Amino acid sequence: MDVLWVVAPPDPQSLTATLAARGVAALRSSGHAVEVSDLPAMGWDPVVTAADYGVSDRLFVSEAAGAAYAAGTLPADVRAEQDKIRRAELLVLHFPLWWFGMPAILKGWVDRVFVSGFGYGVRGPDGRTRRYGDGILAGKRALVVTSAGGPAAAFGPRGVNGELEEVLFPILHGTLFYAGATVLAPHLVAGADRYSAADADAAGDALVARLAGVASDPPIPYRPERQDYAALELHPHVAPGETGLRAHRAAEARALSA
Repeated sequence: MDVLWVVAPPDPQSLTATLAARGVAALRSSGHAVEVSDLPAMGWDPVVTAADYGVSDRLFVSEAAGAAYAAGTLPADVRAEQDKIRRAELLVLHFPLWWFGMPAILKGWVDRVFVSGFGYGVRGPDGRTRRYGDGILAGKRALVVTSAGGPAAAFGPRGVNGELEEVLFPILHGTLFYAGATVLAPHLVAGADRYSAADADAAGDALVARLAGVASDPPIPYRPERQDYAALELHPHVAPGETGLRAHRAAEARALSA
């Protein structure tokens, strides 16, 4: 596959950077073509500004970004990342988990790259909005790799931090699936703050093993909007009585309703 690995390491010698290098090398050795966007090394600017869109008056971000995208006048760094996404068949977002989300530099990559007309606000030939199972990432796979200081149990079904897929729901479902990706279960590197060199090696081995299945592993069974929703709400007959994030996973909801 053609792969885009977007990584946000806090330091070139960090665990995140080390694991990214292992993962990229493993994919390339398996025959995949890998592009890397190392955001700190690129000096990526995460801040959305009026200058991005050539606006000198009141900035309405969605409208201005959409107009700039349609006109082909987005900044060169943004257009380059969009081209990488178009080429990719697998998108990897790799970051340390900070306050239950992405570091600001990676969040800013999403903010500046997934603009109106590209990541959202896209209409199909039938005039309907392409989202939640359809969009620019349709036909592409997506994997989140994240490290956290807490132990794995803290991100388990009864963990105090919340189950990992639910913690990452805004990224997995609200960004990647929204834009159409086939989203794989996230890969967690737990207890990272206490890692020794041997622990880092073992984590690298585990990541390489996980990457062996990226082309065939079953995805998270999120429900496509056009199939299971009306007016952005689940049809009454879909997962009746179920609420919360789990209701949006088809296999989970079927099991709960059985």
